[in-house]
Amino acid sequence: MQVKKFKDLINSVIDDHAQYQSTYKSFTPSKFLITNSHSERALKLLTKRLKDTYPFFHPHYAGQMLKPPAQIASLAYFSVMLMNPNNHALDGGPSTSELEKEAVDEIAKMIGYKNYLGHLTSSGTLANLEGLWISRMVSPKSNFAICENAHYTHTRLSQVLGFKYEIVQMNDRGQMDIDHLSKLVKAKKVGNVVVTLGTTGFGSLDPLHMIIELKKKYKLRVHVDAAYGGFFKILQNEKSKLIDHRPFELLHLADSVAIDPHKHGLQPYGCGCILFNDTSVGKFYKHDSPYTYFTSKDLHLGEVSLECSRAGASAAALWATLKVFPLNSKKGLYKILSSTRKAALRFQQLAEKNEKIKLVLSPELDIVNYFPNETSTAKISTESERIFNTLMNRKSKPIYLSKYRVNSDYLLKLHPNIRKNSEETIILRSTLMKPEHEQYVDEIFEEIVELVR
Repeated sequence: MQVKKFKDLINSVIDDHAQYQSTYKSFTPSKFLITNSHSERALKLLTKRLKDTYPFFHPHYAGQMLKPPAQIASLAYFSVMLMNPNNHALDGGPSTSELEKEAVDEIAKMIGYKNYLGHLTSSGTLANLEGLWISRMVSPKSNFAICENAHYTHTRLSQVLGFKYEIVQMNDRGQMDIDHLSKLVKAKKVGNVVVTLGTTGFGSLDPLHMIIELKKKYKLRVHVDAAYGGFFKILQNEKSKLIDHRPFELLHLADSVAIDPHKHGLQPYGCGCILFNDTSVGKFYKHDSPYTYFTSKDLHLGEVSLECSRAGASAAALWATLKVFPLNSKKGLYKILSSTRKAALRFQQLAEKNEKIKLVLSPELDIVNYFPNETSTAKISTESERIFNTLMNRKSKPIYLSKYRVNSDYLLKLHPNIRKNSEETIILRSTLMKPEHEQYVDEIFEEIVELVR
């Protein structure tokens, strides 16, 4: 980080906020809210407590889906946080509501939606909740099809929304098995399908292009959980050869899409987004509020959202970020996503040339899963645990990976030479979602290999 430049920009933000306040009649702030020596002590104590946080900023952190936001996002968020607008209604956030609409419109264009209804949410879970809720409202008697490799929130939300579901098997690529789904559809057991573009475990892409064909034939409703992988649509739009285009090409034909700007959109937590390709679903959101929506007859975001209070700062941060990293060219977010994808491909290349490490399957995005080349599932688990703990806990140059539990039968299906002596196998998993990973992946790989016995 260029500390001096960052400090200068923060000071500029504070000066601009002071200038904004000066345009109104002066008043005496409450003495209880003024920064004082107690504040300084509290901040020093906070700094001390935060030292136990994992170094998400560093390329040696290749564990979970975590990384700092872009500096422009942090600065924009801080700038608007000082005002603290609420994007539930234009009454609470007139400027930031407009910024949200403009930012969401950019995401909709990236997806390929023309006439749509959409807004930001406080999380990907909330975005998916709204997508599933609308699916249930549109087709209340239809069961849902959810892949066994989908995020656990989908089955958990079934309890919240009161729908039944069928679990679809995953194939050898960690994707929804299209043959199993077809059988369920033809047997009229499901009418709603939850598709994942970028599974949490493998980063796999469900075959949306095939599922859309089923949708056309059997009039299915399709919700896409693109929380992690959605922004890779940019690579497909720009005809990049780094990814498989097919799962993304028909994304605009999905009924709804959830996407997380706080993952690959460079945003702070929490910033999710939900979009629908049919504006008429807005009727399900209709409600009457006797204490809001008075300053304008225009549509308020709270009238098309399940959430009420939402930070206007999130909308401003995303809007500003998209000015710096546009979604419609090779000069913006495309470069970052290309780097993270190249990092995964490089890891794959290194693993395929090394006898000590085996890939579970080929990565489709920037998440790689691998294990030490051992003879049994129990031994793989033991060695994976040892490597994970050794790298993370060493004093010099710690490296942070993550672990993933897989069904041993599934692992043996892909690697039949392994002996099964445990029901589950613990493997290693790396999320190479920072552009710096492209430059450090060789070093990370070598550090892992050195520990394999």
